[in-house]
Amino acid sequence: MMTDPIADMLTRIRNAVRVERPHVDIPLSKVKRGLAEVLKREGYIWDWEEMAAQPSSQLRVHLKYGPNGELVIRRIRRISKPGRRVYCGYEKLKPVLGGLGIFILSTSRGVISDREARQRKLGGEVLCEIW
Repeated sequence: MMTDPIADMLTRIRNAVRVERPHVDIPLSKVKRGLAEVLKREGYIWDWEEMAAQPSSQLRVHLKYGPNGELVIRRIRRISKPGRRVYCGYEKLKPVLGGLGIFILSTSRGVISDREARQRKLGGEVLCEIW
């Protein structure tokens, strides 16, 4: 039984990046779709697509690497966990590595990056950090 599907998604991406896979398949949910969309908008992945499969649909994430095989996602870490939720207002969101990385937040307006949260003046649950 999986208790934290978001951590499972992040771990699948982390493992696929380490062995330089072109894509990774993840069980689909709305939050995972939102995470993938933020990763695409921020330039950490090429694209994502939904694949119909039995017994449940899959989310295929196409991973991105540099021109010489450099890693685009160097670190991906879960912040808010089922046992300890972490919430943050937009005023307290500081740039990750001076703007080289991002936090991904779950807000009342959906899943967004820390840059969008500061721009829209929204706070929420800090799901993960990526750089």
